Amino acid sequence: MGKSAFVKLVTDSLKQEITIEEIKALLKSYIDHTYKTGEQLNWSYMQAAFPYQIEETSEGRNKWFYLKGNTSGYYYIVVGLDKQNENNAGPVIQIALPEKSTHGDKGKAIEFCKYIASKLQGELTLFNGRKMFYYKK
Repeated sequence: MGKSAFVKLVTDSLKQEITIEEIKALLKSYIDHTYKTGEQLNWSYMQAAFPYQIEETSEGRNKWFYLKGNTSGYYYIVVGLDKQNENNAGPVIQIALPEKSTHGDKGKAIEFCKYIASKLQGELTLFNGRKMFYYKK
């Protein structure tokens, strides 16, 4: 696939700065939400909702990490952080799909992008180039 989506923090976002650790914390809150949903449904929904492990390499420390698929149908999603975009406007979170990514990865990446953008009230640019605005104008 080899595509990327971006969550841009704008002046109307809840935060103006973010770290990789805070992005991981957002993903962990997503995992907690899905776990609670599964408890309410009496179903182990968490494994289906988040079929990944968060992994970090030494060269990517504080810059990027990846989500490694636990089950078949899921490969990798890479999550990175650029402290300033080209217009010096603020941090941009990049969610990238490597070439070997599956359609399952793309679907989950879109879910994660929307979750992160809504929690931070940012501007989301999807894989197809369309934009979604989660901040108040």
